[in-house]
Formats: sequence, C-alpha cells, structure tokens
Amino acid sequence: MIAIVDYKAGNLTSVQLAFDALGAKSEITSDPRVIEGAERVVFPGVGAAGASMEHVHQMHLFDAITGAIAAGKPFLGICVGMQILFDHSEEDGGVDCMGILPGQVRRFTPSDPLSSKIPHMGWNTVRFARSHPLLDGVEDESEFYFVHSYYVVAGSAEHVVGETHYADATFTSIAARDNLLATQFHLERSGRIGLKIMENFSKWDGQC
Repeated sequence: MIAIVDYKAGNLTSVQLAFDALGAKSEITSDPRVIEGAERVVFPGVGAAGASMEHVHQMHLFDAITGAIAAGKPFLGICVGMQILFDHSEEDGGVDCMGILPGQVRRFTPSDPLSSKIPHMGWNTVRFARSHPLLDGVEDESEFYFVHSYYVVAGSAEHVVGETHYADATFTSIAARDNLLATQFHLERSGRIGLKIMENFSKWDGQC
C-alpha cells in the first residue's frame, strides 16, 4: 500500500486518483502508524512552506516521514512536498524545513517580470543530470507541469537528477538520494509521462 501523507496541503486527491488509474492501491492518511506500516510513502502538496511545516509538526508527522526514509521505504515528494525536504525556505519570511536534503528554497526574482511571470505556471522542460530507475521510459528534456513561486537550489550536486530553467534561474526540478526522489513539477498533472514516473514508483524497490 502507498501512504499519501495528509498534512493539510492541497492536491492530495488528484495524486490518489492518478494512482487509482494505474491500479496502485493508495490511502490518504495523517496517521503516523499508517505511514510507518506502508510499503511506500508519497509526500505531495500545494501550499506554503510555513503552514506546511507547522502542520507537519502539529500532526506529529515529522518522525513518521523521516523514519520511513531511514527505513529504506521508497519515498516520493511532489511540489511543496519536495521543497520542505530541504534545509530552509525563503517563503513566509524564512522557514526552517525538514533538513532531509541539503539545500535552500528561494523565490524567483526575474529581471523582466513581464516576460517571466511568477508563479511559474505551465509546461517546461526538464533536463536530466543523471539516470534514475523512476525515469525509465521517460525521455530526457520531456516537459512537465509546474506551479510554483519558489525553487530549490540543491546543496549537493550528487542529489540533482533533473534541472529546469525559468526566470533567470536554473533550479533543481528532480532531486534524489538513495530511496528518496522528489519533483518540483506535478506528476499527477503531467499527462502520460507523469503517470509513467508514478507507475515506476509504484513498482520501485528503493534501490538505485
């Protein structure tokens, strides 16, 4: 079973419907015991870093999430669920995040706001920095669907799997380490290729 972590973020139902379309059993849950007992864990969401971290702590999810990763369970972060895996975000005046991956989350500051509107919304190209089992069957420089005003600057090049350029910034759009992979773009809204990555995740044993 795939546990979809409910920390009061948006877009969880869309992620579950995508897994349903793939025939993969999933459950939206805020119960740490269910997360601990799941075979795989997904950490998706739409929202702000400050509220997201507040809810993670209030709902006693921090230990369940870090424990699942430490136990070697296949773990997938999506959008805000990717950003708050890193050390710190500039959003909401500055927020200390989960610190699972080294790096910072910064706000887009385009030199020409008219040509590069914020939020970054729509389809954009992802260039693969290296291979990964979840990218099997997905072509390099495929386009995925983004909605975000902040972006990840990974603290270690070894964790960068994919990069995207927008608003004068080249940012980490796919990050991975061991049994964890996270995407800035919305897999559940990225059509066939997004579903392909989700399908790969539903079968992944967490090994690279």
